[in-house]
Amino acid sequence: MKKLLMASVATVVGMGLSTAAMADIIIATAGPMTGQYASFGAQMKAGAEQAVEDINAAGGINGEKLVLQIGDDACDPKQAVAVANQFVGSGVVFVAGHFCSGSSIPASQVYSEEGIIQISPASTNPTFTDERPGPGIFRTCGRDDQQGQVAGAFLAEKFGDKNIAIIHDKTAYGKGLADETKKYLNEAGKQEALYEAYTAGEKDYTALVSKLKSENVDVLYVGGYHTEAGLIKRQMAEQGMATILVSGDALVTDEYWSITGDVGAGTLMTFSPDPRKNEVAKPVVDALEAAGRTAEGYSLYTYAAIQAWAEAVKAAGSTDFDAVVGKLNEMEFSTVLGNLAFNDVGDVTLPGYVFYEWKDGTYDYLK
Repeated sequence: MKKLLMASVATVVGMGLSTAAMADIIIATAGPMTGQYASFGAQMKAGAEQAVEDINAAGGINGEKLVLQIGDDACDPKQAVAVANQFVGSGVVFVAGHFCSGSSIPASQVYSEEGIIQISPASTNPTFTDERPGPGIFRTCGRDDQQGQVAGAFLAEKFGDKNIAIIHDKTAYGKGLADETKKYLNEAGKQEALYEAYTAGEKDYTALVSKLKSENVDVLYVGGYHTEAGLIKRQMAEQGMATILVSGDALVTDEYWSITGDVGAGTLMTFSPDPRKNEVAKPVVDALEAAGRTAEGYSLYTYAAIQAWAEAVKAAGSTDFDAVVGKLNEMEFSTVLGNLAFNDVGDVTLPGYVFYEWKDGTYDYLK
């Protein structure tokens, strides 16, 4: 077994540990519970907690109850590996995580070596599954090449006569999404006016914004997260720019509007069809809201990851790694996202990406 890293490097919090002695199955979710992307960690935690409560209320899995552990990787690759190793030491058999692709990819190596099944609800970089280190790695979300294809084609069609710039935050997610969008934009016959990177975590993007202004950029595609995208959008407005900001699924949090305020109106983003609008998801959405938990973004994707794994365990009759992986590969699962299955590399068979527009403090399908 891999040597466990020091507990001080990462935080893993047990939920319901007082009953752990009576529970036979320990599962986990991991993501950015702290830091600038903590709103996404909150989404994952909400979905995981609700799923565990609902499964246990229905009698558990094969007569056994679930105990949930929460891992905080802060979207840091090293911390993600530390969290993964702590899960190993805790006897975790399944992880619904991580969020950032840059965390999921290195953590997947640990899970594969230790026979732990991982289903990410949010990591979209193609490498996560295309180069997965073992057969127990899956995801319930889409991929950046799918998202980039939709975004690139849309930009070329809708803004073919405009100056388009593409920027990214150098992360596995941000750069991967920007590169895929650029690829499909170029294939559609449109060349971007500017392509460059920015540094995540900064507060002042004045120099970048001034450069965009000097290039007369009409449309800015951002491969990155809501925190930086929101600041850039706000600072463009402060310089008198009416540039339309377009981005991906990392803007599916109300925090984006908290950063931009009204200048965020008209921002466009890609995300999978909103699972909150699925009739089959309504009881879960109602339960989440009644419990004071968020149902937005990746809450239901995390819930669905646990649903699929739980049904596979029931069908296998145990949590044995090979048996459960076999069921995940061969079954179709009824979830809050709709009916889903996994292909031969662990990607989910669900509808792809659509466009949303931000206005009046929220986002909805682009009309």
